[in-house]
Amino acid sequence: MLQFMRPIITRFTDDDLYKFTMCCAVIDNFPRTMVKYHFIDRDNTVYPPGFANMVREQIEMLEQVVITAEEIDFMRRSCPYIPDWFYNFLKGYRYDSRMVNVSQDAAGHLSITFEGSWSDTILLEVKVLAIVSELYYIVTGETARFDYDDYYKRTYDKGCRLLEAGCEFSDMGTRRRASLKAQDTAIKALKDAAADTLGPGRFAGTSNVYMAMKYDLIPMGTMAHELICAIAGMYGPLMANHIAMNVWRKTYRGALGTFLYDTYGWRIFSLNFSEDFANMFKGLRVDSGDNLEQLKLIIEKYRSLKIDPSTKQVIFSNALTIDRAIEIQRHAAGRCIPSFGIGTHLTCDFPGVKARNIVIKLTDVKITESWPFYCPTCKLSEDHGKYTGDPATVTRFLDILHIPH
Repeated sequence: MLQFMRPIITRFTDDDLYKFTMCCAVIDNFPRTMVKYHFIDRDNTVYPPGFANMVREQIEMLEQVVITAEEIDFMRRSCPYIPDWFYNFLKGYRYDSRMVNVSQDAAGHLSITFEGSWSDTILLEVKVLAIVSELYYIVTGETARFDYDDYYKRTYDKGCRLLEAGCEFSDMGTRRRASLKAQDTAIKALKDAAADTLGPGRFAGTSNVYMAMKYDLIPMGTMAHELICAIAGMYGPLMANHIAMNVWRKTYRGALGTFLYDTYGWRIFSLNFSEDFANMFKGLRVDSGDNLEQLKLIIEKYRSLKIDPSTKQVIFSNALTIDRAIEIQRHAAGRCIPSFGIGTHLTCDFPGVKARNIVIKLTDVKITESWPFYCPTCKLSEDHGKYTGDPATVTRFLDILHIPH
């Protein structure tokens, strides 16, 4: 049924910045750590027959994708916090499809797993998700619904509304974009809106490094939950945030100072977030829970440490739409420095097309390849529906953290 097709990913930096920054931190701090990842489709989608073979073919094509001198030059200019040795690693990096297993069961459900060195496998997640998302629309014929002229106009209008409302925002939609062209169209529209609109807001950039290079923007991002999840698997969840903040401090020395705090919920993070960390990190990122309730907790914590919360950045990235971002902006302005990372609402918003509800999560870790066993880990966000990990591990972590369940 399914035929050979063009490679979906053709540029090494067609990826989110946080994968590169975390990869660098992993090499710097956990050079021998081994991990496993699992693909999760929260909608339990039935994929077309042969879809797994097509995904596998696309992953094999990644082996031909290498970083270029142009991409390295751009990253050196725009990401001065990344140490120069890391670019030597990237020059020699090659994707290895043997680290990936792709299959489909009799009902059509998709299974994808990665296993290997953390520093190697970490660069697969975003690219594989973007492949699955775009490939799904191609093979189901939904690309016929993609009117890119209309998409540009609607995204331009979204940008104008955000700018006029005073929002500082960035695109964070690589993983579940409808297509590379959709993300490209959205970023062009947002940049044009920023050039044409006199509003007080600001289009800050994009998480996609290649798109940032193409459109002369700032690549945006810091870290993902997987850093804290892996540390929790190795050392336990009680101090995972504390260790992660120290890891980040060691590698970046105060740069990239926004911490993603919700891997195990606000309570344990707050206990780990001491005055020195609160002063060092320029802000926090809200990625689950009720946005306004989380903001209240953040403000109270800063005030308890005698820190003015209006001097601290809070990035909101929890399933945002334009309306939600504007509502948060009205509430948060003056209380903190709000900004917004918006994903599929910018890069997969065609009428009649449902965005893929897919993720890839780190599930198992061992501190060195010489260990004979892996330790399972999980993620416990402020939204119970976003818990990921096998049920026994989730229950064990909930008990360790004294979280009711």
